[in-house]
Amino acid sequence: METLIIIVFLAGYLAITLEHNLKIDKLIPALAMMAILWAIIALTHMDVFEVNAELRELEPTHIDEILLHHLGKTAEILVFLLGAMTIVEIIDYFDGFATIKGYIRTRSKRKLLWLFSILAFILSAIIDNLTATIVLITILQKVINDRNTRLWFAGMIIISANAGGAWSPIGDVTTTMLWIADKVSAGQLVIHVLIPSIVCMVVPTLIAGRFKAFQGLIDGELDEEAPKSKYGSTMLYLGLGAIVFVPFFKTITHLPPYVGMMLSLAVVATFAEIYSNKKFNISNVGDGEHSSEGHHSPVHSSLSKIELPSILFFLGILLAVAALESLGMLFHYAESLNEAIPNTDIVVMLFGVGSAVIDNVPLVAASMGMFGEPLDSPLWHFIAYSAGTGGSMLIIGSAAGVVAMGMEKIDFFWYLKKIAWLALVGFVCGAVAFILLRDFVLHG
Repeated sequence: METLIIIVFLAGYLAITLEHNLKIDKLIPALAMMAILWAIIALTHMDVFEVNAELRELEPTHIDEILLHHLGKTAEILVFLLGAMTIVEIIDYFDGFATIKGYIRTRSKRKLLWLFSILAFILSAIIDNLTATIVLITILQKVINDRNTRLWFAGMIIISANAGGAWSPIGDVTTTMLWIADKVSAGQLVIHVLIPSIVCMVVPTLIAGRFKAFQGLIDGELDEEAPKSKYGSTMLYLGLGAIVFVPFFKTITHLPPYVGMMLSLAVVATFAEIYSNKKFNISNVGDGEHSSEGHHSPVHSSLSKIELPSILFFLGILLAVAALESLGMLFHYAESLNEAIPNTDIVVMLFGVGSAVIDNVPLVAASMGMFGEPLDSPLWHFIAYSAGTGGSMLIIGSAAGVVAMGMEKIDFFWYLKKIAWLALVGFVCGAVAFILLRDFVLHG
């Protein structure tokens, strides 16, 4: 039966990668694969397990319990994502991103490449790589008209956002997992991973800067008009501030991040409705024919623009991988890898490569079950780096890539051909920087 499980997973994965060839949206094979995998487990009464990280062993459980557990973990990510995407759309409703766009005074593609890469690196550490990617691609769509050029920029944003998320405890789901599980502390994570992450971002950007795609000037003149709404700047700073507030809320209350995101969304939505009502009332003074029916809620409008196919795709992928994890396959694979390759550095780098193929969350969960090292062991910092940046090597290897794929309709094989090798070079250079920093500076 395990062979059948693997065949179904590989078939579903192949259908996702061949989305444009098959003319079938990627969410369809993702959802079908997830449902079929769990159906096989249920119908054949296969044993399911939960990974006990402390005892480093698999504990038998019931399918209803483990499915509910994985659904809960997945829902936390999806609800967080829904909140972040809605806030971004509300900012866009008031044309808030025109404020950032107004700071862009250069038409040089190379300068824009560095500007977006640095912004992605910094923003992803503050508001997580997923939200940073949503924000920057939204701005990108307003600055660059040519779609082919925009695809190149989107690819570099994914690499930079994932690199920026790796050194911050709130920058990526996997670093947050390690932080919550007391494997790393925020201070030591920054000390160990910041420089390797910078290397991982800078090297691909330096190489890409020489490509033809980043030579010359962008088409057309930069639009320097003021935001359409006088509340644009206010909503931009309020929206980004609300997202930044989420980790503070989590630290104070110890509640999952999505709870804080929902509170932030409620606050941003309240101001959006107030400002929208003011605008509506002012524009309709003395006009008796207009009624409240002509007023559109900015919250409803923003929710209607959310990329729901990406949300459902994420649901399918995460729960499909959860099926493999529940059967103990990932755990046993990680253990056998550790026995076959005694050098843990190579094992961790293979985790990084593996996180590009399947979701990095269960890989990190499996690694937490494999190793029993204490808090702030360099091993955990290396896992945080590898899992965070390795996902850039395939467009569906990270949350940032999945969202960018949905927003810009990026082809899987285009990314594989044009961007993947740049991500690999950055990943390897950053890994070498981490090992040198660890062995000769921090623990020499």
